[in-house]
Amino acid sequence: MLWRGGRGPVLFAIAAGWFLSLGVRMIYPALLPSLREAYGLDLATGGLLITVLWLAYAVGQLPGGLLTDRIGERDVLAISTVVSAALLLLVVIADSVLVVFAATALFGLGTALYGVARFTAANTLYPDHGGAAIGVTLAAGQVGNALLPAAAGTIAAVTAWQLGFGFTIPIFAVVAVLLWLLVPRSISTDDSAVDTISLETARYVLSGVLEPAVILVTVVLTLGFGLWQAFTGFYPTYLIEVKGLSPAVASSLFGLYFALGIVIQPTAGAVYDRFGIRRTLPVFFGIVFCGLVALPLLEGFWPLLGVTVVLSFMLANIAILLPYLTTLLPEDMQGTGLGFLRTSYMTVAASSPFVFGTIADRGFFDEAFWILAGLLVINTIIVLQLPELD
Repeated sequence: MLWRGGRGPVLFAIAAGWFLSLGVRMIYPALLPSLREAYGLDLATGGLLITVLWLAYAVGQLPGGLLTDRIGERDVLAISTVVSAALLLLVVIADSVLVVFAATALFGLGTALYGVARFTAANTLYPDHGGAAIGVTLAAGQVGNALLPAAAGTIAAVTAWQLGFGFTIPIFAVVAVLLWLLVPRSISTDDSAVDTISLETARYVLSGVLEPAVILVTVVLTLGFGLWQAFTGFYPTYLIEVKGLSPAVASSLFGLYFALGIVIQPTAGAVYDRFGIRRTLPVFFGIVFCGLVALPLLEGFWPLLGVTVVLSFMLANIAILLPYLTTLLPEDMQGTGLGFLRTSYMTVAASSPFVFGTIADRGFFDEAFWILAGLLVINTIIVLQLPELD
């Protein structure tokens, strides 16, 4: 189904780029204990570094959406990959914590350009199976999350943390060539509402993003993305410092969390395509709620392995929410509209790692996960108010 009509290689290239873009960002949580040791960071400052990464990624969503609508998906995807490689080099050669923070912000901006273009490309390539196609790209990201942080941790343990980031730079170069060769210059419609930036254009985009259903799903994304950032930003550190697992075992569980997403995300996208958002997303929220409540109460490898499996259902959320949101937006401003909304909800959500780290620093590491469970209850109530699409 997804490979027919010559679309398979295009989807493969897009998925490969997301494998790298997201996987490298997840190297940060895996190497956070090393960065804390190298620079003497407390949990709050470590959380601030993750916040800077995601805040920069949020800020770059709107420019990424504008560029997607104006110059096409291929150019944006390839440019993002090349720029990300160059900026990651700044992270590698950083010689102080301030440089690490600055380079991380720039890297977040570089990867942000990829975010919107991959969604509009997949959604347009597969108008009747957008959830499944986006689920495949998301699953590729989970492969990156499962493999790249684990590889980075091993390399950093043997050599230095800088090389835990640096080994990915040549991979960026290869993926950039694939994107340039395989992806058509413009996949989406040539009729764009944002060929020029004007007050009229801004009004039109705002009219699309201020629809009630769009606002509601954006609130769900804000809470959900903040929850995900806080959880992934500190899960390895929590397993090491609170649950007493070794760094190798903690990294393995962290990799397992993402590896399960390889199956969960495309499955969730396909289930959403068939049953709609209100009959799918609350089920996944309920599963994750149980995991977050249980996590602080469990001890030992096997119980923590089990709860990691349960918590991996958190990864289904984005495979349902973003196809739903993209479909709600008019086609001629999907890139810009999605970029605007992603900048909005990601900017608000980006504060969550810092807030979570601050709570943990005050001796409430366990309770912080229960706060995340409470956010899921709020999200479930909102999702039940969303209209189903035809």
